[in-house]
Amino acid sequence: MLSGDWKAPRRGRAQPVEAQTGLVVEDVETGWVGAVARVEKAGGMHVVHLEDRRGRLKGFRLGPGFLLDGRPVVLTAPTPVPAAASTAARQAASRTASGSRAVQDRQARVAAGSRIFVEGRHDAELVEKIWGDDLRVEGVVVELLEGVDDLDSVIRGFAPTRERRMGVLVDHLVPGTKEHRVVAEAARVTPHARWVKILGHPYVDVWQSVRPHRLGLDTWPVIERGTSWKHGVLAHLGWPHADQADVAHGWKRILGSVRSYQDLEPTLLASVEELIDFVTVNPQE
Repeated sequence: MLSGDWKAPRRGRAQPVEAQTGLVVEDVETGWVGAVARVEKAGGMHVVHLEDRRGRLKGFRLGPGFLLDGRPVVLTAPTPVPAAASTAARQAASRTASGSRAVQDRQARVAAGSRIFVEGRHDAELVEKIWGDDLRVEGVVVELLEGVDDLDSVIRGFAPTRERRMGVLVDHLVPGTKEHRVVAEAARVTPHARWVKILGHPYVDVWQSVRPHRLGLDTWPVIERGTSWKHGVLAHLGWPHADQADVAHGWKRILGSVRSYQDLEPTLLASVEELIDFVTVNPQE
């Protein structure tokens, strides 16, 4: 029974990882999740600066004490990048998280009349992380529905037109569900139906649209009926799950694992891209 590395911590021993720009890690002590912005030498030691999703920077001593995809790592100084690789990195940086070509030196457009509505805050934060740059260029604002039960009233209140279109992203939109029935009724709201596009994804929650390998999973777990899905997922991951604060922290870790559109499931990508196309179409078309 004593064969092997039986003294290894539950998550395994920390492995060295270079602190390359863009690498998303979590500081174990503070819970700060962010992407590596730069590494510099200060006061005789190396400091890594992590940028969170709100653009805030925080410095940490380079070395142990970090998690990468839930596993302990020791951050090391990055090796110098050859000229060819540096050029490739600059080209990659010229694209947004959604894969679009980044628009340089252009301020966000004044908000247009058209809107994209999503069910909850986590949906909005994920859309912002991946498509935020694109939406700001187009002047499209994302608004919260806080559920779809009253979707027909929201449509009537927004009163979409050719120049003021309305896109709606719905969770768990599969035949036979409450969401499917509500959307079918809302899609017939007149006289606005022509200027509303309602799309969705099949996942119980937008969390599931993140590819599970980003969290070290092969697939998302199946949670028993009667158990809160989010709490069940956090328990499966071995993360704190006692209350709503734990859920919020868990989502931050999941969101922090998302680097670009490549970390999301194609079904969500297709729906969001189609909604953006719909609300940004030229009114004359």
